[in-house]
Amino acid sequence: MRTFIGTDFNKESKEKIAAIQTTVREQAERGRFKYIGNFHLTIKFLGEIEDKRSVDIAKALRGIASRHERFSLQVDRLGCFDGRDSIHALWLGFSGELAKLHGLYMDIEDSMHGIGLKREIKPYTPHITIAQDLKLKLPFEALQERISLEGIKPIEIREIALIKSEEKAGKRIYTPVSAFPLK
Repeated sequence: MRTFIGTDFNKESKEKIAAIQTTVREQAERGRFKYIGNFHLTIKFLGEIEDKRSVDIAKALRGIASRHERFSLQVDRLGCFDGRDSIHALWLGFSGELAKLHGLYMDIEDSMHGIGLKREIKPYTPHITIAQDLKLKLPFEALQERISLEGIKPIEIREIALIKSEEKAGKRIYTPVSAFPLK
């Protein structure tokens, strides 16, 4: 199964993010827009794993969650990863208790490596992807000026989860396999 370790958000936060996405959609010639139920923060992408491996991952996540406190993040910027002729991913970035997030990330990296999974090579850029393969009608900087991030309350990070990613009826669906509350 295709998996990642991440965390979900509350409904109010997702609705605010969806409102930002609507503004982006109005300024786009084309793009693939994330479904509101799929807004999340990926902590570590695992890729394809065998079902039996999820037991070891869950055991490691349980231990990790017991060592880390809950924390909050504030959506504070609109960013992107460029593609060839489009924006590969349009995302929302964070401020707030980033040291706690990075500590959690490093613990997950070390633990997953300890059970035989590969370490991430790229630096960790925590974000919420809201669109992919995006072609805008205006320059990215102009879009940034049009997007208001006011009114988005801090997002409480309360748990970590092993999440399965699958396609059903032409739609990407994320389903928690196991979730563990932070202390």
